[in-house]
Amino acid sequence: MEYRVLKYFLAVTREENITKASEALHLSQPALSRKLMQLEEELGTELFIRGKRRITLTPAGILLCRRAQEIIELTEKAGREVRSQEGELEGVISIGSGEGETFRLFSRLMVNFQEQHPRVKFDLYTNNGDFIRERLERGLLDIGIIFKPRDLEKYSYLKLPDRERCGVIVPADSPLASKESVTPEDLIGQNILLSKRAETLGFARWAGECFAKYTIPVTYNLVYNAALLVSQGAGIAQTIEGAVSLYRNPDILFKPFYPPLEITGCMVWKKNQPQPPAVSGFIAYVKQQLTGGSPE
Repeated sequence: MEYRVLKYFLAVTREENITKASEALHLSQPALSRKLMQLEEELGTELFIRGKRRITLTPAGILLCRRAQEIIELTEKAGREVRSQEGELEGVISIGSGEGETFRLFSRLMVNFQEQHPRVKFDLYTNNGDFIRERLERGLLDIGIIFKPRDLEKYSYLKLPDRERCGVIVPADSPLASKESVTPEDLIGQNILLSKRAETLGFARWAGECFAKYTIPVTYNLVYNAALLVSQGAGIAQTIEGAVSLYRNPDILFKPFYPPLEITGCMVWKKNQPQPPAVSGFIAYVKQQLTGGSPE
């Protein structure tokens, strides 16, 4: 498969129309149609369902779309890295992070580094730890900000100084709103919106025998929409304090767990993998700022 043909394929996927895609690509419609047919012949399967007004993807097309986006992203990333080997420090550093107070300090480090190296840019992804690990493994991210990294033999890592308090967000009119903190017993009988990183945060271990008694009608990825559900009376949401501190929603309140449950974030990157100068320079800068140069 040619890189150029994959870009053609993605353009048609995006536009859902051969004519519009050919105009966007500055390519004749017959030439584009021919390239797509050759791609289907090469793969031995149909990629499109060709309707009168709209083109949609077959299951095989959906799979290729995902992989093609990764291939294009990796190819462009590799090109930027090769071009950045000489001269002034430049390039794009891809960083993945969840929502949390941990990122506040890290964001200051990013801004300060960029002021020193204005030709360096950051590409930021916000998602959960599993998403970040997957993209690190595939080479689509250079650095991840996660809690309790697994498979440490694969990663170099640096612990970040901020600690996150775990707890729940509750509606302002909930009986739990008057409590300074909540216990495992307090959550029995509540509808709990459970974060997908609950296992990493040690929520079940904190809850102990009470966990089996919990009602969990919703699991979620990022907290913003979960907070909206809480404000509409859907229940309470297990989370970390820093993930909700920026929203300033008067309809919800954060209540920490008791006994306290706190976690620490880490900056991670793959071991034994050559890094482009911008990435290695930023990692060295963060180490120097946080530890004097030595990772924990």
